Amino acid sequence: MNAKTITLKKKAKTKWIVILSIIFIAALIFTVRMAFYKPFLVEGSSMAPTLKDSERILVDKAAKYTGGFDRGDILVIHDKQSGRSFVKRLIGLPGDSVKMKNDQLYINDKKVEEPYLKEQKQKVKKLGVALTGDFEVEVPSGKYFVMGDNRLNSMDSRNGMGMPSEEDIIGTESLVFYPFGEMRQAK
Repeated sequence: MNAKTITLKKKAKTKWIVILSIIFIAALIFTVRMAFYKPFLVEGSSMAPTLKDSERILVDKAAKYTGGFDRGDILVIHDKQSGRSFVKRLIGLPGDSVKMKNDQLYINDKKVEEPYLKEQKQKVKKLGVALTGDFEVEVPSGKYFVMGDNRLNSMDSRNGMGMPSEEDIIGTESLVFYPFGEMRQAK
């Protein structure tokens, strides 16, 4: 063998090592991501128009362990009684005072904007009704107050679902990945 042949073999061997390394790293990243992310099917219209029935989302399970949740996050919650999981928006944190008056949300007596409801509020205002009925509640320690974005058609902390604890929360919505043509981060 001449020097040129040896050099070509070394280049080919190096190329395969790089390709296999890239494949290994990609597989490792995929495995780690799947350990922290879980696909979830949205069932029903309680989060419309933010999330639609039959959309598929990725749930960030790590959020539970890396800094908690923020008001406004979209959560996936497992209900032990029914064995089902639901998607709802986090409104009140443990210890919060949550009040809805004249379709305006107040947390700890401070006015809170809900930009994700703007479109729906405009529609129901034309009908002369409120999107969200008046209520006032104190969120107990260790519990969270959640509501669906489709306030007129959502079972949530106001009406039967109760307030989930941190152990009931699977994670936060990370990405709508299906249908592919509507891929987005919902907020």
